[in-house]
Amino acid sequence: MVSSIIIPVLTAALFGEASGFLDERGISFSIKGPAGASAVLEIQTKSSCAAETYSSFWTEVSGLTGSQQTITLSFDTWAGANPDAVTALVWSTFSKTNSEWQLGQIQFVCSGPNPTPTTATTSRPSQPTGKCSNLVIDDWASQSRLTFLYYNAMIRPTSDDGTMQSIVVHDNNRVTLTPTNRDSYFYTKTTCVNAENMYGGLSLRIKAARGTTFNIQLSSPARCGDEEETSFATQTTSELGWTFDGTEKLYSIPFSKFPGVDLTKVQTVFLSGFTRAVTFGPLAFYCGQTPSEYEVPATTAPPGPTSTVPAPSGTATPLVIDQFGSNAVNALGFWHGGDEGMSLTWGRNQLTIKSDDPDYSFYTQVSESCRDLRNFDGSYLHIQYSGSNKFTVALQQHNSQCNEKIAPYPETWDSIEAARYSSATDIYIPISHFNIDRSRVIGFALKGFYTTDSVVLKKIEIVRSIPAGFKIPSKLPTGNLVFACKRPNSFAFAIDDGDPIYAQEVMNIVKKEGIKVTFFTVGAPLEDPSTNLTNVYNEMLAQGHQIAMHTYTHPKMEGLPSYEAIDWEYNKDIDAVSKAFNGMHTPYFRPPFGNEGARMRQRLAITLKTDEPYIVNWSVDVEDWLWAQSETPEKQLDAFKRDVAKGGNLVVMHYLYASTVGYLQEFIQIAKATGKQLMRVDQCMMDPNAPPL
Repeated sequence: MVSSIIIPVLTAALFGEASGFLDERGISFSIKGPAGASAVLEIQTKSSCAAETYSSFWTEVSGLTGSQQTITLSFDTWAGANPDAVTALVWSTFSKTNSEWQLGQIQFVCSGPNPTPTTATTSRPSQPTGKCSNLVIDDWASQSRLTFLYYNAMIRPTSDDGTMQSIVVHDNNRVTLTPTNRDSYFYTKTTCVNAENMYGGLSLRIKAARGTTFNIQLSSPARCGDEEETSFATQTTSELGWTFDGTEKLYSIPFSKFPGVDLTKVQTVFLSGFTRAVTFGPLAFYCGQTPSEYEVPATTAPPGPTSTVPAPSGTATPLVIDQFGSNAVNALGFWHGGDEGMSLTWGRNQLTIKSDDPDYSFYTQVSESCRDLRNFDGSYLHIQYSGSNKFTVALQQHNSQCNEKIAPYPETWDSIEAARYSSATDIYIPISHFNIDRSRVIGFALKGFYTTDSVVLKKIEIVRSIPAGFKIPSKLPTGNLVFACKRPNSFAFAIDDGDPIYAQEVMNIVKKEGIKVTFFTVGAPLEDPSTNLTNVYNEMLAQGHQIAMHTYTHPKMEGLPSYEAIDWEYNKDIDAVSKAFNGMHTPYFRPPFGNEGARMRQRLAITLKTDEPYIVNWSVDVEDWLWAQSETPEKQLDAFKRDVAKGGNLVVMHYLYASTVGYLQEFIQIAKATGKQLMRVDQCMMDPNAPPL
């Protein structure tokens, strides 16, 4: 539901000081709204740019067609407005509030077609009288949106500024705030909602122990768009008549109890003074004076194929890989072990694994370098286990030279969801279901653990056949996991989102060096006008660079609890990218932190509606995450040189830090010195849909 959209304007910077420069001109913008709908455009102007106060003038834009259309308004539409000192444009009073609206291409025009007919008004229009729907502030849909990007569902700032002991989002649209002490607080901002004559207050479900208390403060600015707020009102839970007993109940924050707040500009909800932990349900404005709760729309993940496939017996001699008799080597005499941080408990011919991070893996190798497993193509990987089956089984492929000193190592792997192939005690996976070059295998990896439940491993082997009655599911597409360019003699810079203040400098550097690059962008910041990233990336697109997906809120994708949570990330990102870039749809995706597993790969293929999406990792890491803010930022340069010397040709970096951006030109020049041709990721993958070199 749309409330209002504010575009601040700095007139002097745009138009200089020539009096009357805009008198014969106006404003143009593109808009898409429901057919027959209308909205109000407010222009705020001052007597001069140096004046302290502004005046508002309104006009109604009506007769929308339901399709994208361009509206052009002459400045004389707003009688009395001063075109020489425009400070802001505000779109509000959308007549249909349960529909999607799109707004873009906002610009001052020097000349153009006949102005669009509008209706002028002299006072702020009232809210539409159509059906009201509860307006959600936060539905607690995403941990990473809340505590990594610091956005709520309105894509507005929300944070505890590090004062809480923990903030945990649960998979049922609940969040638990655990205070460090009475000084802990939490705030969430809105889009400066005009609640007058529409919303009676805020509502949310709360679960808290008996005796819990805290404070609720609401505040408003003098005008929407101002960060500084001027009107405040506070109530304690006791003053609101709230009591808690350890069960979840619906509570309301009626605006009638907060008389000091400007209800035409409700902007911040500030919670403080917590005596105990609390669990909240979705926080929303409720319509009218009777409290009601916001109901999160039900979502279901479209299922993949559920068919089974024949399971004929193989002919190869069985191969016992691991019986966990030693913590140093497996049954073949080759290395096995886990990533640092993973809990491994060795027993008598068994291993208990407990992982609290989906990045951790346990490996068991079938060779010191490469082993040809093609003679096992008709056989089955068998894992005897007990406990959790919520993990991925991967078969790793070595690089073409079977040399661990050459990047990338491993070259790739395919990932299988263990739960799809398991009974309570056994996992059987056809070796042919691992879609890699099986002539140069390193070994197997158990990875992508998405719960902290333990698994006990007793045997890993390759067998000829499966027990009678055991069903083998059809292989699901898992896309292309790539760490390096496929085109001979190519090199690609794949740059992840950073700080918008460095974006222009990055563009200038790549333009000066005459190269094209790929930018992986997170979806939620594209929807935040304050970042300006949509405009930045549209400019990059216009210059020939590639834009690709990097999730909506930047979580570790394989660590998400369900298909629905994974799909939410993909679908929101697909939608954000499409809206920001004129319907663009891309099969290129970089997983945050490089985190990968079977479920996120399968769901990516399903949501993108392609069997061959690209999951793009890297073979050159500048390690900006490690060195950029250290006392030795030059080690980013060392890391780049090290990986390039190993043959790496696909970069990961961020424009988050001044030091990293400062080294970008040198990175590019080092890459050019290899003699390789620099290009976009889709070009270096020899994608037939990529633009020609």
